[in-house]
Amino acid sequence: MSSAFPEIYLVRHGETGWSASGRHTGRTDIPLTAKGEEAARGIVDRLTGLTFQAVWSSPSQRAFDTCRLAGFGEHVVKKPDLQEWDYGAYEGMTSNDILAGRPGWRLFRDGCPNGETAADVGARADAIIAGLRAVAGNVLIFSSAHFLRVLAARWVGLPPEGGTYLVLDTASLSVLGYEHDLTEPVIRRWNQK
Repeated sequence: MSSAFPEIYLVRHGETGWSASGRHTGRTDIPLTAKGEEAARGIVDRLTGLTFQAVWSSPSQRAFDTCRLAGFGEHVVKKPDLQEWDYGAYEGMTSNDILAGRPGWRLFRDGCPNGETAADVGARADAIIAGLRAVAGNVLIFSSAHFLRVLAARWVGLPPEGGTYLVLDTASLSVLGYEHDLTEPVIRRWNQK
């Protein structure tokens, strides 16, 4: 289902050792696993026939390698604002590890000590959205789960915390766009494998 309006294609990076084990991977540069590389190569088949005015990637190795393996590395622009949530003191920990020391903790509500809050990530997402609205055409973005969830929430006018309700699998494809005109941003597809 294509649209007469620009569409924003979001690709979460392929599997890494830390994503497979549920460890929060913000700024640690973890490579893709063999399974993640294979999934990244399969993304190109899901984008056949589409053209993009711009291809953007987080500077992380996992996002950029997913982009490159999907066949879009030649034209990509790395955007620092597309980096994953900075987990600060919780970097490399699982949610269960964090909950053991901080019962009731929720990332989108509580943020991370020495890291980012949802509002911090939301400000970066808003900067990306401003850039997207200046592009006349489709854009392809490679990034990480929590950032992309906040980006989608902000795209449709929700607070950054709204991303808590949008789960993303590795190597998934989602599409942001518009409904009747450019004043009606919507999520057109979500978390497709």
